[in-house]
Amino acid sequence: MHLDVLDYLAAAGAGGAAGAINALAGGGTLVSFSTLVGIGVPPVTANVTNTVSLVPGYLTGAWAQRDDLRLQLRHAWALASAAFAGGLCGSVLLVTIPAHAFRVVVPYLILLACALLLAQDWLRARLRPVTGVTAPAPVGSAGDEKKKADVAPDIDHVAEAGVVEVKPVQAPQRSEQAQPVLVITVFLAAVYGGFFGAGLGIMLLAVLGLFTTQSMLQVNALKQALAFVINVVAAIFFAISGHVAWELVPVMAVAAMVGAVFGTRLVRVISPAHLRIVVVVVGVAVAIAFWLE
Repeated sequence: MHLDVLDYLAAAGAGGAAGAINALAGGGTLVSFSTLVGIGVPPVTANVTNTVSLVPGYLTGAWAQRDDLRLQLRHAWALASAAFAGGLCGSVLLVTIPAHAFRVVVPYLILLACALLLAQDWLRARLRPVTGVTAPAPVGSAGDEKKKADVAPDIDHVAEAGVVEVKPVQAPQRSEQAQPVLVITVFLAAVYGGFFGAGLGIMLLAVLGLFTTQSMLQVNALKQALAFVINVVAAIFFAISGHVAWELVPVMAVAAMVGAVFGTRLVRVISPAHLRIVVVVVGVAVAIAFWLE
């Protein structure tokens, strides 16, 4: 495989864009994967090289959002274990199936990830009444005022005896039944990520968005950490598989780290809804390009 200077520049630019988009909302690997295929890298090699190259970017993004991640450490370990196992299964699957079969399923995998991301809000709204997942009412909201009114008679009654005892209002807790479902879906998403790294961030955002009530910043931080685990496992396996285009890894890895730092600074100012639309448009365009070929 012969690559010229322009090919390396294109790969570096794609790595930087992927690192930034992954830090923002996920889906950046669609950009870098399609770029590698565009400069002549075979699809399986492009997918494997993409996975290995973007590991530093995921690490940088996760570290930059460590404050948002710290609040979720109690649940993150179980999800990280599922991500580890799923990532390994997916990477083994990739190197054992024929290359032409991988090329056939790629556009469908991309469209699946895009559909989940696009329908995330609707699916989350449909799921919460079933699982009992209810977001806490914001401070100062009507729900908050109602809670205060509910506890007020008890306070007045105890005050007549000369003792005031204020019992804190407990915030709604996430349904325990949702936890096994979340672990299983993260495992399945990790299998997808180990098999096809492009679109992993989209898949994880969709899954975590369905089964958690965290803010977008916290979900994004957890997505970064899980994607890092999945890509590290897959990268270690791919490193000994003989499919990596190592000459592209350094330029893409450095660019991905720079892009991730830039992306984490924009995550608090760019609208997630608008970014989802942009990523979905890119994903659909890549899927159509595969079909046209």
